Parts: sequence; structure tokens; C-alpha cells
Amino acid sequence: MNLGEEKMTAPSMSVAADNGRSATKVSVLSLIQKHAKRNEEIAPDMLQEYTRQITDPNYLHTVSLTELYDTIYRPKTQIIEGFLCSGVYLFAGAPKVGKSFFVAQLGYHVSAGLPLWKYPINQGAVLYLALEDDYARLQKRLSRMFGMDGENNFYFATQAKNFREGLDGQLTAFVREHPDTKLIIIDTLQRIREIGGERYNYSSDYEIVALLKKFADQQNICIVVVHHTRKQGSEDSFDTISGTNGLLGAADGAFIMQKERRTDNKAILDVVGRDQQDQRLHLLFDRQRCLWLLTETETELWKEPPNPLLEAIASLLSPENPEWTGSATDLIDRLDGMDIQPNVLTRKLNVSADRLWNEYGVRMDNIRTHAGRLVKLSLDKA
Repeated sequence: MNLGEEKMTAPSMSVAADNGRSATKVSVLSLIQKHAKRNEEIAPDMLQEYTRQITDPNYLHTVSLTELYDTIYRPKTQIIEGFLCSGVYLFAGAPKVGKSFFVAQLGYHVSAGLPLWKYPINQGAVLYLALEDDYARLQKRLSRMFGMDGENNFYFATQAKNFREGLDGQLTAFVREHPDTKLIIIDTLQRIREIGGERYNYSSDYEIVALLKKFADQQNICIVVVHHTRKQGSEDSFDTISGTNGLLGAADGAFIMQKERRTDNKAILDVVGRDQQDQRLHLLFDRQRCLWLLTETETELWKEPPNPLLEAIASLLSPENPEWTGSATDLIDRLDGMDIQPNVLTRKLNVSADRLWNEYGVRMDNIRTHAGRLVKLSLDKA
């Protein structure tokens, strides 16, 4: 799918201070060009804001609460529902605890569209950068885990550039070639850091994850980065992640795998994230197949109750009629028994755009016209 810009009136400001104004100018001009290419009218207030961003060196982009509610933001994609979303996640654990087996299992399930334990999968291509392995070792490990059935959209590389050398370019090229990419696994973080760089500190830790997050957000994919934990224990397992708090601070979430003893075949997996519920899972390692099995979940996932409005919206579309466009008032007329004001309806749908997308496969867009705003609904799930 192509969800377009996250928000058409908010250009990216992730640029260095010394060239921020010129980069903002380029970003704003590109947005104006996109409007023109799509034959979309630029409202006077929007054009005025674009002009200020180009000409005013002290411009600070803000949004009001009203504008916040009136805007559709790009939904987060559920890669593994209730378990893994688009964004950047750290997967940390002690050496030889079984991290590589686990992330290979993640990759295989996403590429094959097979549920991971009780978690449904949104299938897509997977790239696994196994930077501490070679292809012969991967061949033996994966054949033992998954048998002889191949999976054509599960890809591997044992060598890649670090970020300073151009890893982002390599990843961009891969996603361009494989537009259905859902997951990229980097094993390990240390292999993509700058070689010979200064000693790692909060700033450098934050920067490397922030760069990965910027790429993941632009592509609307998930990146899982394998990393190590420190030997020193802590009451909070996430404080054991090797390095500074900058790593976790920039990431969207983290997985911590721990064993009481390295020789155990049992492990606890703690999961925390911005876009999914915190969880603690008890796992058992099947030594014969080299697969992690789920034995217990301490925290049951909370699921939102059915939403009658979203159910009604989804029922308007079908494979035979995959699109609908009209005003909010027209939409209310199509929703039998819905007593709701047009502006309230569009705001409710804006706020629920991610749920409408992930649960029902319905994309919502607001279209500006001379006559006013229109709502466009389309079946568009990848």
C-alpha cells in the first residue's frame, strides 16, 4: 500500500541546525509540487503557511487541538497483531541466549503469513541481515528450524554497510525492489555502527536508532535490531540493555530475553512498546527443532470492543464496490441509524484511521475541493 505523506501540512524538520532553513524550503516546495501533480487545490491558509515556512527564519510549526482532530495521520501497521508494529524495536539478551533463533522465527512467520503462537500475521517480505553469520551456518540452522520448504520472500544478507557508509541506501534499494516489505532484522546493532568512531554516548546511541526509526517511519515497516544486555542485573530488565538510555529512548519498543542459567531451555520475554500493550511471555526452547514455544502469558491482551461506527463504515465497501467518495453529510445518510454531526463523524474517523486500516483494511482520505472537503474510503489492505 501507499499511504502517502503522514500529514501534508507538516514537513519533516529532522535536519541539522546549520542547514535547517534550506532543507525546510526544499521540503515545503516538494509538498507544493505534490499538490500540483495530484491536481489538488492548495487552500489559502495552507499556502500562507507554506510561504511562512520558506520566508520566516523564526517560524515554528504548531497545530491547534482542532487541527489535530481534523487531520488523518498515517496509521501504524500491525506486523504481528498485538505483538509487533511498524517502527524500530530493540531485541536484547545475553550472548548465546537464543536471540538469533527467535528473530529468524519472527522473520519466517511474517514471510510465510503463519500465525506466531496466538498472534495473527500480516504477511510481507522480510530482510534478515545476519551480519555475524555465514550462508552455510544459516542454511543448517534454518533447515533444522523450518524443514525443506523454501520461502521466496524471506531474504538474507551476511554483509552490509554501516550507517555512515550508506546502509540506508542499501535498505532503500531493497524496499524499492520489494515493495511488500514488512520487516527488516539487523543482527546485530554493533555491526552497523561506525567503525573507529568516538566512544558511544547517549547522543550517538540515540542517533543510530533515530536514523533507523526515520527510515522505518518513511517506509511504514518494522525494523528489529538485535543487541546485547549488560552483565550487571537490574530490577527493571530494560535497564540491562547494553549502552546508554539513548537506545531505548529513540526506539518504539524493546524485547528483553532472559534466562536464569544459560543452559536452561526456558526463558522470559519482556515486551514493551509505544503502540502495543506491555507483556511478559514464558517461552520454552525446543532443542530438536530449535524453535521457541509459548508456554504462558502473564498479561492477557486487552482487545478493543467492536465499534458500531467502524463496522458500518466497513460494510459500505466490498470487492465489487471497493471505493466510496462523498461529503460527511452524504456518509451519514448511508449509515442507517447513526445520529452524529458531520464534523464529529470525520473527527472520529480521523482518530480511528489506524483501527479502520488494520482491522478492516479500509483506507480513509480527506480531499479538499472548491465545494469543501470530501471523504474517500477505499479497500486498500496489502
